[in-house]
Amino acid sequence: MSTIYNFNAGPAALPKEVLQKAQREMVEYGNTGMSVMELSHRSNAYEDIHNQAISRLKSIANVNQDYHVLFMQGGASLQFTSVAQNFLKGQSNYILTGGWSEKAAAEAQKIGNVVIGASSKENQYRSIPLSDTLLYDSNDSYMHVTSNNTLYGTQWQSFPDASIPLVCDMSSDILSRSIDMNQFDLVYAGAQKNLGPAGVTAIFVKDSFLKQANKNIPTMLSYQTYADSNSLYNTPPVYSIYMLNLVLEWIEERGGIDYIEDQNDQKAKIVYEAIDSSDGFYKGHAQIDARSKMNVTFTLATEALTTTFLKAAADAGFVGLPGHRSVGGCRASIYNSVSLESCEALAKFMNQFKKMV
Repeated sequence: MSTIYNFNAGPAALPKEVLQKAQREMVEYGNTGMSVMELSHRSNAYEDIHNQAISRLKSIANVNQDYHVLFMQGGASLQFTSVAQNFLKGQSNYILTGGWSEKAAAEAQKIGNVVIGASSKENQYRSIPLSDTLLYDSNDSYMHVTSNNTLYGTQWQSFPDASIPLVCDMSSDILSRSIDMNQFDLVYAGAQKNLGPAGVTAIFVKDSFLKQANKNIPTMLSYQTYADSNSLYNTPPVYSIYMLNLVLEWIEERGGIDYIEDQNDQKAKIVYEAIDSSDGFYKGHAQIDARSKMNVTFTLATEALTTTFLKAAADAGFVGLPGHRSVGGCRASIYNSVSLESCEALAKFMNQFKKMV
């Protein structure tokens, strides 16, 4: 295989060890005589995979016993609607920190009233609003935050301690660092950045919050449907869940969240150092105190120079560095499965490119 460095924002890099194990098991899983993709979701073989994935998610995330872990389809974008359908009563509160939080609020607005509790849009989403500046009402159904902002490269360092339920889109930094997951009433995350391939969305929902959900909503949008059926109401995305389980196993084998967080700290330090030591040749988008350890966003002096950089990077085997089409610039997504060596190679390339021009 050609040597490439995968910095795609999602679908993103997967651990080589996971891909190799999946390759070995592609034609036959265990002694079933079938691929995982051929197993009935009602079979004992698949239910073992399914339940292992749920158990591992609970264990690695260290959530209390009163949380349900659900598997749904439709990505985080469907959750924008599902959250509002289930829990928006009267009005809800959304904190805007980037494009995906805007989309979440826009979808919720179709269901009911949305109040914007804070926004960093006025400074081009370079920062995260301070917790003591957030405006909310005790009657708000919930407060919604997006933990990591892939487009702009910002990340919540700590979360609001509000007196209302807290809902979090954690799609791009789930299981990347040690945080108290029990502070949230609901967390959702598309798998395709840190958990596995596209096709499955993981949801953590506190039982007391689930009990408050609206009852008269479409069956496939109701979290209660999935809680009552162990996410087996209909055919789940079996292969995506199988891959998710392998990724969770990979995390466990390396020591869990503590190891992953240490690796992510090192990777982010390497890439940000290449930016900060460049004397302004590379300019980071996010304010230093809001920098994401998952998505490093930066620009060069001109669009022409950016284009030249991205072409040279692609020729050198670096994949996925162009910024999101709505933002431009450059973005290195350094999720859990991106290796330390890949980040070292990128920093070395950035230093060399600066010297060449």
